[in-house]
Amino acid sequence: DSPMSPTAHPEHPNAASARRTIKAVALVLARHEIRSLRRWFEDFDRDILLPILLGEIALHNIGALQNGVARRESTRPITATPSVPRDTRPADCGLKPCNAYSIAAATGLPRETVRRKIGRLIELGWICREDNGHLYITEIALEQFGSMLSSRALGELLETADHVRTLLDDEH
Repeated sequence: DSPMSPTAHPEHPNAASARRTIKAVALVLARHEIRSLRRWFEDFDRDILLPILLGEIALHNIGALQNGVARRESTRPITATPSVPRDTRPADCGLKPCNAYSIAAATGLPRETVRRKIGRLIELGWICREDNGHLYITEIALEQFGSMLSSRALGELLETADHVRTLLDDEH
């Protein structure tokens, strides 16, 4: 509503209805987020920082590809070293590298915390670190969490979006 519209005025009958709708939408979204957070918490051995860091690394790695940025020299075609087991190698596409420092900066977490958590993600096989410190998401992580997102989270997100859309349509 514009400042001049009748519903912008707090005394207008539609303003109360709009506030109720906003509260209902906020509640639906909060339930969705809490359900998601609980699942991530359980999926990552009750360490909520692990999915945040894995997500930041994945977004950094894959972000350039999603944005249509052409491969540059800093974007690595995936040919992992033979010492890295096949199932922990990064996905077979070009990925932009990142490191613990850039992930700490992106998340606002202390570098030592990020370094420790990265060690755990490496143990789990979800990221790999090259000798130069570059971090990449692995095929295992993409397969495991990609299938999880497509099977569980996507359906729930669409259901939540439909519920919100219905609440908003009922308002108008």
